[in-house]
Amino acid sequence: MLRGKVRRYALIAALIALILAAWGIASRIHARSELRDNTAQNAVITVVTTKPQLGGADAELLVPGIVQAYTESPIYARTNGYVKTWHTDIGAHVRKGELLAEIDTPEVDRQLLQARADLATAQANLDLAVLTNQRWQGLLKTQSVSQQDADNKAGDAAAKLATVDSAKQNVKRLEDLESFKRVLAPFDGVVTARNTDVGYLINAGQASGTELFRVADTHRLRIYAQVPEAYAGATGRGIKAQLRFAERPGQVFHADAVRTSQALDPSARTLQVELDLDNDQAELLPGSYTDIHFQLPASTATLRLPANTILFRNTGLQVATVEHGDTVRLKDVTQGRDFGKSVEILTGLDANDAVIVNPPDSIADGTRVRMAPPPPAPNQSPPPQNSKGTAAGQGAQGGRP
Repeated sequence: MLRGKVRRYALIAALIALILAAWGIASRIHARSELRDNTAQNAVITVVTTKPQLGGADAELLVPGIVQAYTESPIYARTNGYVKTWHTDIGAHVRKGELLAEIDTPEVDRQLLQARADLATAQANLDLAVLTNQRWQGLLKTQSVSQQDADNKAGDAAAKLATVDSAKQNVKRLEDLESFKRVLAPFDGVVTARNTDVGYLINAGQASGTELFRVADTHRLRIYAQVPEAYAGATGRGIKAQLRFAERPGQVFHADAVRTSQALDPSARTLQVELDLDNDQAELLPGSYTDIHFQLPASTATLRLPANTILFRNTGLQVATVEHGDTVRLKDVTQGRDFGKSVEILTGLDANDAVIVNPPDSIADGTRVRMAPPPPAPNQSPPPQNSKGTAAGQGAQGGRP
């Protein structure tokens, strides 16, 4: 009797152990299955997408510009010597022909005196040669001298005349060099640089960068802009532009394009455009930087995307789109104007494409992704919640009953 009870208890214990073992194996298999499913789910990237927007009627192109004086010239010396004195400094307004500086040229002065003396000698020799030729021509009529001797005297007079002409040109050359010791302003303007002082050695024909002065006519300014190739066709003579300067906050200056280079720069693929701007009040300074806002004529509406959707690859610009709800496809695009937070897309994109925002650099064609649900509208309130903090109509998940 006792032995039977022991055997029964042993069978019950063995059965319980078997049930516990089976339950443990089943729970491990279920846990591994859940882990595998969770790992697969976590491997799928969740992305936020956006739709391209039409460009609208905004036809403004923003490019940087460089301001230059309408006329600007470096002033070099054309004679040798030393700076004797200078009369104008930077910022001085000068008139055409006004004296800027004087150069002491003792060597040129002596050369001019020598050239004048040589001219006098040549003139005296010419007078004697002409008189001798006249006498020999008279003797030739009476057959007192030979024809050959008379021709020699005539040739000598002609040679002396050429010598006089040469001496006159040499005197004129040295007189011009003498006049160059007075450095004059070539046009009305402002002295923007003075690179000399009293006693400086002056050598005629010095290399660039060693000019004595620099004079600029600032009553009118030239503004040069480089327009991208995509807008070269819409940018031409007469197009309106607004200029904004950092040193003139809140002020807008209006200018018109007066000419273009009619050719693209092969290295930058840009069109050079020149604008002219009146500056009678000297409000603006040459060499300054400006933002040029071109008012382009209305054109076909283009697409725009947020700037954080663009991928910069070795092959060019790309965007990542989602097809069939879960598959990535990369598209090559051509960028137009840059509006800061958004960019214009000229080609390669459709208005109905779902474009991924902030795509990872490693994203590739065929990658599986999960699209995040769109955010609620600003005027849409979140669904009501019950007392346990769960949205109404939804059961609690992950908890025990």
